[in-house]
Amino acid sequence: MSIVVTPLPATDEVGARHALDIRSRSDAADLPDFPPTDERHFLMSLRDPWPGQHKANALAWFDGVPAGFLELDLPFLENTATADLRLDVLPEFRRRGVGRALLDYAEQTSRADGRKHLIGTTVCALPGGVPRPVDGDEFARARGAQLALTDVRRRLTIESLDRAALDAMVEAAWPHAAGYSLVRWRGAVPDEYVADIAYLEGRLMSDAPLGDLALEGQKIDEARFREQEAARERRGRRVYTTAARHDATGRLVALTALDFAESIDWHCWQQITLVDPDHRGHRLGALVKVENLTTVLSSEPALRVIDTWNAAVNSHMIAINEAMGFRPVDEWHNWQISL
Repeated sequence: MSIVVTPLPATDEVGARHALDIRSRSDAADLPDFPPTDERHFLMSLRDPWPGQHKANALAWFDGVPAGFLELDLPFLENTATADLRLDVLPEFRRRGVGRALLDYAEQTSRADGRKHLIGTTVCALPGGVPRPVDGDEFARARGAQLALTDVRRRLTIESLDRAALDAMVEAAWPHAAGYSLVRWRGAVPDEYVADIAYLEGRLMSDAPLGDLALEGQKIDEARFREQEAARERRGRRVYTTAARHDATGRLVALTALDFAESIDWHCWQQITLVDPDHRGHRLGALVKVENLTTVLSSEPALRVIDTWNAAVNSHMIAINEAMGFRPVDEWHNWQISL
């Protein structure tokens, strides 16, 4: 038996295809309700790292057969002491040392780059929920990782959507939102709003519950935000956004987005929902989420399900999602290894 780990450079098209196959088959085994891996997004992410990140990806070979894939992101604009990883191992090669070899490689690479922490995520079943493999949690604990934050994935099924309940949420919210109006767009943010959206996006790491994760907020200005938009465009994403505008100042103070992969019309991801702290208490989060969903339903008739994640302690956003009809599916553990 031989396990060899080799770097996966951005120019290695054959290796990228191996990685795509491993990711696709791994997700199909562990998360059968997930949409299939979008080929354009996946391959482009290997060739063209997200703005502000370097990649140090690798493949694991078991007796010459591609068996595992490491995706390792190394931020360089902030969080320069952390690295984010994802390990995918084909089911038939699990518990045979492939994951261990890839994690060894990730730890060595991260230390050499001056990193102090590695962060990765595993999925597990909720009590009474759909089955999920236990391999990831057991592997993380065996390697001495600390459970730093727990998220719960919730899913909205369009077939069971209660339209009357959504209308009631909007009707109940507007009396609290006097002095605000809604703005909607698909794709790129209009120029007059980009500064406000960059500010709100930059608040994500500051406002979202992070538990014990060794992370700091991002510094997002207009130029960096436009770079991120361009990266999404190259990956083939189509994004629907609704924002709340404070009429007295003309500034956008809340936003939410739904994100589709190029090749998939039946599924989308609920992205961040943010409200500026100075404008909370007006039910703007509920307004933008419900109204954005309404817009998407009129534009994407094939949509069947939406997935979202919330930190288990984020009671306010969970309450909004539950009222909209999102229901828990599984639990996601964010593990941290000190290097």
